Amino acid sequence: MTVNANFRFDDVAVVSLAACEASEVVTSAEVDDRLADYYDRTDTSPGLLQSLAGIDERRQWPEGFSFMDAAAAAGELAIDRSGIDRGRIGLMVDTSVCRERLEPSSSVTVHHLLGLPSSCMNFDIGNACLGFLNGMHLAGAMLEAGQIDYALVVDGEGTREIYENTIARLLDPASTVEDLFENFASLTLGSGSAAMVLGRHSQNPGSHRVVRGLFRAATEYHELCVGSLDQMRTDTRALLDAGTDLAKVAWDAADKADWLDLDRYILHQVSKVHTAAMIDTLGLPGHRVPRTFPNFGNIGPAAIPFTLAQTADTLTAGDRVLCMGIGSGLNAAVIELLW
Repeated sequence: MTVNANFRFDDVAVVSLAACEASEVVTSAEVDDRLADYYDRTDTSPGLLQSLAGIDERRQWPEGFSFMDAAAAAGELAIDRSGIDRGRIGLMVDTSVCRERLEPSSSVTVHHLLGLPSSCMNFDIGNACLGFLNGMHLAGAMLEAGQIDYALVVDGEGTREIYENTIARLLDPASTVEDLFENFASLTLGSGSAAMVLGRHSQNPGSHRVVRGLFRAATEYHELCVGSLDQMRTDTRALLDAGTDLAKVAWDAADKADWLDLDRYILHQVSKVHTAAMIDTLGLPGHRVPRTFPNFGNIGPAAIPFTLAQTADTLTAGDRVLCMGIGSGLNAAVIELLW
């Protein structure tokens, strides 16, 4: 049973990593100010985004700057840092949740913006907040199979549209207290982008090995969080409970004794409550769990590579790093890196 869900790589590595911060800061206080009429009408109090979610601010891209522009910006930075000729990249995967169209794929625009060669395969992978980890796994499998020499995984997320739609929905005179909690997760989202070049460890001195990982699913919970650019409807309490239960299932399926004293745990950045629940459920050392959600919110699939990039300067050769996330649906993923 575990053959399909667990994996180990012999010669796969992160060659370079990049993250881009969106330029416009949106504070939770500013969001509360815009919702002042709603709070007055429903006799509710502002401040939940900070007190409950622990999110002080998040970012937005300038108007007219697309999700694909964001993904390409991170991709360009990752290619530059890798030092390789982009003509050697054989696979480019866009893992963004946000997209402006059904077809063609977002990847074709990113491929074009980056000037990647005709021989570079490109497509989208969508799996809620785990898409980037799925992209890493697929790239690693193709590298191990000898099909490519380098892969580029990108992700670009933006929140301007869903924020405007959510605030407008709550300001509607017909909205209720229940609407706030159903739409609350939408207001925790942030904008940003990330990218990673992967190659063979043996051929890239100074690269960081992708060692092993696992995936687990609990798809009976596929309706707990359903989102689009218009709205993200979430049963927050049920999602938290089901997500931590699935995290425990995945954790127990692994050689967890070997994962209890690692140097960093890069968790998907959801909120203060979710991070505390994951630390408690898995028994992680909280001081080794970096947090980017207070200043950047939940950047979807970009959150894990974004947080890893923000943390990279604190890592030294030989450090062991665990990237872990739960994605709507539900799915769980864990990938171990050796820095």
